[in-house]
Amino acid sequence: MAFPRTRDQAPALVTTVATEQDVFALRRCAKTVAQAAGLEDRDQVRLATALSELGRDLLRPAPLTVAFDVLHEPATLTASLRWHDERVPGSESLAAVTRLLPHTSYTPGLGASAAAGWPGGRIDITCPLPHLAPGDLTAAQVKVRRLVEAAAPASAIDDLRAQSRDLIAALEEAHAQRDELERLNEELTETNAGVMALYAELTVEHKDVVQRFSQEHELALTLQRTFLPASLPRSPGVELAVRYLPAVTTAEIGGDFYEAVDTPDGLLLAVGDVAGHSLQAAVVMGQLRHALRAYAAQGHPPHVLLEHLDHLLCLHQPGWTTSVCIVLIEPGNGRLHVANAGHLPPLLLPPAGPPRFLREHGPLLGIGLPHPPATSHAIEPGSRLLLITDGLVETRDSDLYDRLDLLAATAAAAPHEPEALCTVLVDTFAAEPDDDIIVFTARLAPTP
Repeated sequence: MAFPRTRDQAPALVTTVATEQDVFALRRCAKTVAQAAGLEDRDQVRLATALSELGRDLLRPAPLTVAFDVLHEPATLTASLRWHDERVPGSESLAAVTRLLPHTSYTPGLGASAAAGWPGGRIDITCPLPHLAPGDLTAAQVKVRRLVEAAAPASAIDDLRAQSRDLIAALEEAHAQRDELERLNEELTETNAGVMALYAELTVEHKDVVQRFSQEHELALTLQRTFLPASLPRSPGVELAVRYLPAVTTAEIGGDFYEAVDTPDGLLLAVGDVAGHSLQAAVVMGQLRHALRAYAAQGHPPHVLLEHLDHLLCLHQPGWTTSVCIVLIEPGNGRLHVANAGHLPPLLLPPAGPPRFLREHGPLLGIGLPHPPATSHAIEPGSRLLLITDGLVETRDSDLYDRLDLLAATAAAAPHEPEALCTVLVDTFAAEPDDDIIVFTARLAPTP
């Protein structure tokens, strides 16, 4: 073994391996150096075993040099093996060392030797020293020298005994790890059993919650249907069809409603939407629908009906708002009148020509503002009329006007029969409704 004269420019220790005895000495030296540098017992054994494995694998009559050093930034113990001939490490040997010490690198060819066409190689092993303080670097280097100098040469038997002790220590560590793994596996098994039991319990509870939700949802729908018309009137020259779809994402009752009633001035059609989803919203909706029927029977024009409903809502249900669109079709089906309180406009589809929305409207019900007179429109024979609630066309990620344009195009291309038109619109726009939906259609023909 040889020690450098200048510690700052050369490794702390360099040794040569050329015989079997040198391999034993390398193992002993590696463990001594690792102990002096402050590696834990397990890492001392790993470094000694790795260098012993490489020493045997690369053993040739030509010398193999092994240099040890303690470095800073980062604090590490390094072991570098170098040779200048054709030997190469075996793949199994190198893989075994890398498994023991992951910071191992192999570089074939060595500087001038490689440039001159001579083979060679280098293996560098780095062992982190996390507990080495910045001021301890020189002390660690000195300690390495002193311990190596103080270590008496050992015989092959002594080295074999040392290897046996290391092997026994490694086996004891492996047994301890096995026992710990068995304990953790038992805990994991118990935990897994607890999780499975909890999962089974939650599954039962989930099924119960789903069942209760289904029951409550069905109860809500049944209750809401009692607030809607039981049937549609039969008016000369008018074919009516309606679809009501409740929201699939809530068990609460919505406030959407529709109405069709014969009055002294013609057939009155209405669609409305009370803001909110709750039992109270359904109660408000029921009050408005029944009040609309009562006021319509008195022969009031559409905009006066809206004024009466607005007064009723402000008086008996303050704080609630409602949108309502009323269409009055004159006897003979040649003209209609529209009064709209903040609702989506009705769509008129003539038998020839483009569809058009009747966009005149006034304020919502429930805020006490005056309502403009109803507007009138002539009706061509065979025209169709469409009234909807916003659940059919409103979505979070689309523009409402684009959706209304798509609605008009779809309705214009759909069959003229009201029932078939309802089916096409529901299939196109209402796959999984997030809100209640009403589609109300009428086809108008002249009467004799």
